[in-house]
Amino acid sequence: MKAPHASVWLPTLVFCTALGAWEATVRLAGIPHYILPAPSLILTTLWADLDSLAVSWLFTIKITFGALALAIGSGILLGALFALSRTLELALFPFAVVLQVTPIVAIAPLILIYVDSTTAALLICAWIVAFFPILSNTLIGLRAADPGLKDLFRLYRASPWQRLRWLLVPTALPYFIAGLKISGGLALIGAVVAEFAAGAAGRETGLASRILEASFRTEIPKMYAALLLIALTGVAIFILFDVLARLLLGRRYTASGH
Repeated sequence: MKAPHASVWLPTLVFCTALGAWEATVRLAGIPHYILPAPSLILTTLWADLDSLAVSWLFTIKITFGALALAIGSGILLGALFALSRTLELALFPFAVVLQVTPIVAIAPLILIYVDSTTAALLICAWIVAFFPILSNTLIGLRAADPGLKDLFRLYRASPWQRLRWLLVPTALPYFIAGLKISGGLALIGAVVAEFAAGAAGRETGLASRILEASFRTEIPKMYAALLLIALTGVAIFILFDVLARLLLGRRYTASGH
């Protein structure tokens, strides 16, 4: 029988142990901070540079959630259209696949050339990365409705909108939530990678630019501090959508083993 709340305290214990081992290794081995800073130094640097890092952090969050909102809107819309029209799916779905399989590091420089606004270019890059899981999972969910219920809706001559609203959407919701949890992390990755491609230029810059600047100046603790903020943001996004899944799915989410 599992101990209560083991899913919380066990990973916390392992994580704290790893941090303690990291701190001890750096101090006992005398590793210079410009090679591997200790966790305590990273936290000290984060606090000392919090003003500049916080501004960049908010910019990265803005790009991440902006791209995610675009991915949700376009993914749901196209998924619904594809579910209602097989012809439209055959015509447009290959383009979505091409966007998904093309590395964003190869597309980002071109987008930055063609789009005048750096912020808009970063949004587009992050959207490309986050878009496909929403589309794919939504479409799979809309196609997963029970065939018997589909026949019943046809028998009662339900309109396409009625089938979508009362049958397909409730069936697709768990699939959509799963895609949302994937796309949340991918949107953050896309935003950071796109900014690496954009470089440190521009008035509004995110955490990737702070990492680039710190690397040019060999400020390794500051690089780790910015990386810590990125990692914490990714964890927060995952927790946010995990809570959302519990609220929307209820017992179905618990029954799935989460």
